[in-house]
Amino acid sequence: MNRWVLLEHKIPGSKLIDIHYDFLVEDKLDCFTWKFHEIPLLNKGFVKILKQPNHRLVWLSRVKYQLSNNRGLVKRIDYGTYSYITNNQGSKELKIILNGSLLEGLLIIDGDFCQLTTNN
Repeated sequence: MNRWVLLEHKIPGSKLIDIHYDFLVEDKLDCFTWKFHEIPLLNKGFVKILKQPNHRLVWLSRVKYQLSNNRGLVKRIDYGTYSYITNNQGSKELKIILNGSLLEGLLIIDGDFCQLTTNN
């Protein structure tokens, strides 16, 4: 099944709380994972992202989870299914159609940036 999830990750600090978003896309044995500092909005331009090590499949089904060793709280804010448009294994480009509540449309990941556009 082609599932994805967007997780809000809050990490407590000495004075501030660091908030970022983890975007996971199911692959056969685990999930491709990126860190977003802001959520891409439909037709609003590119957002900087950071590729992360792949995460375990269990994260696709977690709704809320307190991480050990003061690494923060993770909460699911959107999820759904996707279909590939392109997934070139040697390339940093990925195009997928997302079916979610908050993220819906064509997501283009190109290196360190992503953009959510209308799926035409």
